[in-house]
Amino acid sequence: MGTNKTLSLSSILLIPVFLAIVSSGLPTISGKGFSIREATVRDLQLAFKHNKLTSRQLVEFYLEEIHRLNPVLHGVIEVNPDALAQADQADQERRTKAPRSLAGLHGIPIVLKDNIATKDKLNTTSGSFALLGSVVPRDAGVVARLRKAGAIILGKTSLSEWSYYRSTSPPYSWSARGDQGKNPYTLGNPCGSSSGSAISVAANMAALSLGSETDASILCPSSKNSVVGIKPTVGLTSRAGVVPISPRQDSIGPICRTVSDAVSVLEAIAGIDIHDNATIEASNYIPKGGYAQFLRIDGLRGKRLGIVRDFYNLLHLSPGSEIASKKTFLQHLNTLRQRGAILVDNLKFGNITELYFTDFGEHVALGAEFKLSLNAYLKELIVSPVRSLEDVIEFNKNNPVLEKIEYGQDLMLQAQATNGIGKAEKAALVNLERLTKNGFVKLMTKNKLDALVTPGDITARILAIGGFPGIIVPAGYSKDGPFGICFGGLKGSEPKLIEIAYGFEQATKIRKPPPF
Repeated sequence: MGTNKTLSLSSILLIPVFLAIVSSGLPTISGKGFSIREATVRDLQLAFKHNKLTSRQLVEFYLEEIHRLNPVLHGVIEVNPDALAQADQADQERRTKAPRSLAGLHGIPIVLKDNIATKDKLNTTSGSFALLGSVVPRDAGVVARLRKAGAIILGKTSLSEWSYYRSTSPPYSWSARGDQGKNPYTLGNPCGSSSGSAISVAANMAALSLGSETDASILCPSSKNSVVGIKPTVGLTSRAGVVPISPRQDSIGPICRTVSDAVSVLEAIAGIDIHDNATIEASNYIPKGGYAQFLRIDGLRGKRLGIVRDFYNLLHLSPGSEIASKKTFLQHLNTLRQRGAILVDNLKFGNITELYFTDFGEHVALGAEFKLSLNAYLKELIVSPVRSLEDVIEFNKNNPVLEKIEYGQDLMLQAQATNGIGKAEKAALVNLERLTKNGFVKLMTKNKLDALVTPGDITARILAIGGFPGIIVPAGYSKDGPFGICFGGLKGSEPKLIEIAYGFEQATKIRKPPPF
């Protein structure tokens, strides 16, 4: 492992080799007239093919943008000191027409949420100094697949510390290592916990990114930062090597600027991993021929889309709710209809009151699951300053300056007090299953829906507790910032959701880069 394991964030971002690059004044547009900013994977691959761009130039561009923007936005925790070497290797493979150069993400830089393990010189800390210097046994399953697809690991992104499972006190997107992440459109709340991943691609500090979600952590920051987020069916993508909260709810997915880019990443990371048993069963959902075939401009035609008006009245409960314009969403419903979708309107969601206004059991289950799964993750590390949740709690107590102890660690303390999956936890799990069956599943099956359409991330908890997929797409801007529209479906419905999301995106083309 590299010596940078003990360096501070500022030291890592100011490694001399990068100083030479970022001070060189690389233009937004390369010497041969290709614009990198806002370029899609397809754009970049065509530029490679026609010798308008090299992977080195691409990495240099993003390193410069990180140097320029990250001191304000705090979207990136750490850059990979080997990123340029990976870029040079990709360029060499392309010149020699190596078989690997045909891989879907070959030579494309991607940033990863800092809870996703990489067996390289990068740290994996979940935003906490407690894991700084730890050594992972292997790449996370999704990282191994990204490398196989030819992607360049550019760095790690900031997040709400411990994926917002340390305390309920800190603001979204704060971590001890990453400081306070900021929305590039408003310089305000970017939402969490995969905030840095959304910030980075929204602000063009990276081509692609990966996030993770237990409950809203992909969908909310994607909505708030005007990017596309795919929260896959639980188990469709491996969670092995990712700092966990709940094996029952955790999901790893792409956060990108376009639906097609997000699908390119999903295509690369979906599949069986022997270190995550859930991927074996979920692999049955992967369509023959992959996901790109569902990027259909007429994907909305004939799709049955459910509309539950009550969700529009609950927007005040969402972190991004103040920006959501009911008028805009009503206009989008007309667009969906005009593009051939069948809107099944004025539906009633059976247990909406219980899900949004009672303590329905999710946090009871998550506390015990967090302790069990985190302890297992920490024990597997080759080197680590902490080996259990109890160690992490003690570390936080003993490092008040580094950890801003005033933010507390109430969620960790509650989790530590649990003793496995006991009577209370079992009752909570039974209730979650009941709510899922009598709520979302009943709504979808009774009305033969392809997707439920909702504003922002308001239905994230419903998708979370049932392990269901969702795709969020930019839907508009207001004085408070961007907001998205979400399409959620039953397990394995990613193909239909991709058709719907891509059809909507191509019909509206709402996303615009931040003015920052």
